[in-house]
Amino acid sequence: MPTLKLEYQGDPIECGISKVDRSKLYGYRKTEILDEQDRLCQAATLASDGRTLIPAGGVALAYLSPSGSWREKSELTATDMSGNAIEGVTSTFKEIVDLSTEATAEDFLDHNIRMVYQLSPEEGFDFPAALLEALEAGKIFTFPFSYRGGLTADTAFLLTASDGGVWMLIGNKTDVHHLSYEQSKGVAVEEGETDEDEEDLDFNLF
Repeated sequence: MPTLKLEYQGDPIECGISKVDRSKLYGYRKTEILDEQDRLCQAATLASDGRTLIPAGGVALAYLSPSGSWREKSELTATDMSGNAIEGVTSTFKEIVDLSTEATAEDFLDHNIRMVYQLSPEEGFDFPAALLEALEAGKIFTFPFSYRGGLTADTAFLLTASDGGVWMLIGNKTDVHHLSYEQSKGVAVEEGETDEDEEDLDFNLF
């Protein structure tokens, strides 16, 4: 794992990150398929001719121009709908992150968290006491985060848990619209427009 470089009130901190996933929390199961001689089977792709088997690693994606010419990924440029080039973001690991922006609990809860990392100081570094005190007081720090760099950055939150560990949570802001009951105006029905077969719908049946 790469090293995350942080800075709090002028004090530098270099941290190793350890991703926490479901397998570490709950364990995992692995299904293996064996042949009649107890040899491990491997997945393969059946070609469009219905006869040729392509082993794992034998299929790849290619980038082609409209004229069919081969293009390297490094030659591609992202553009918006108007054709203007989009300036990307660099990897967070190539910069020093200044922990100066705080987030509220509401800001944090407005995000869909999809990755969790535990931070551990590298050799020769310790979390500054002032940072730990701020985290223990309930403060949450936020900053843009991009693992490898790209077009956009996610949002990272730095906080502490009851065990005293320092955690970095990565997510994206959710697009939530709050709905409320509104009284709709009645529609006047003239005589002769009523359908005799019309019945009230019971929405509990859906």
